[in-house]
Amino acid sequence: MTIAYENGVNLFDTAEVYASGRSDRTAEPPLKLFSFSSFLAETERGLSRKHIIEGLRGSLSRLQLDYVDIVFANRNDVNSPMEEIVRAMTFVINQGMAMYWGTSRWSAMEIMEAYSVARQFNLIPPVCEQAEYHYFQRDKVEVQLPELYHKIGVGAMTWSPLACGLITGKYSDGVPECSRAAMKGYQWLKERVNSEEGRRQLAKIKELHLLADRLGCTAAQLAIAWCLRSEGVSSVLLGVSNTDQLLENLGILSQMTPQTITEIDALLGNKPHSKKESRA
Repeated sequence: MTIAYENGVNLFDTAEVYASGRSDRTAEPPLKLFSFSSFLAETERGLSRKHIIEGLRGSLSRLQLDYVDIVFANRNDVNSPMEEIVRAMTFVINQGMAMYWGTSRWSAMEIMEAYSVARQFNLIPPVCEQAEYHYFQRDKVEVQLPELYHKIGVGAMTWSPLACGLITGKYSDGVPECSRAAMKGYQWLKERVNSEEGRRQLAKIKELHLLADRLGCTAAQLAIAWCLRSEGVSSVLLGVSNTDQLLENLGILSQMTPQTITEIDALLGNKPHSKKESRA
């Protein structure tokens, strides 16, 4: 965390489900230097008022903080009325436990519903959506979220820029024993790597590595810079297991030229089109 901060990182994303809450305790004081987001998981106890308030209090206690900068609701909870969720988020903000609230893995329609409820009852709307975004997962961040960004100001905080390590090339020759895909509970990733679609993606990743070599950077650095070029993306969440990976990921390209972006789009062949472009 110290290395990250010294290199310009000022946001750390924690969650009550990471290591059963123990991840919050790895963040040793002094923490006032950092911005923190806290992640409340729908899969644990839902997004009821009780869980939102108690879950955030639990995270704050483990973090030894008075507040987090933003609290996220992970996946919408169909068993909790939207008004209850928005009122609870407004409550924790008014109580000084968080500065803002956002969503994660919510659809554009669900985010718009939360915004409408907030406006109807004079409550606080979400300001950010956490979404998966990388070379092979583009539609939501490039087509759906920009519409919300322009209409109601909801930004995007994206995760998995390296597609669970796929983009680094570590799976080009199979699944290494020490990789995530070989770990217990990640059978889905192993199946994804070995699937026909996975093999097609790996072939494109090899070409992207050649492009990165030509640009004088690593494939990971190119992928992260590519994510940051997208309109409405406020920040990209990085997941690393050692300091070498962290330093590599932080050494991103200073800018993505239009020529490089066009070349990557041509190589991937999966650029999504907005409704306006489709009508045209």
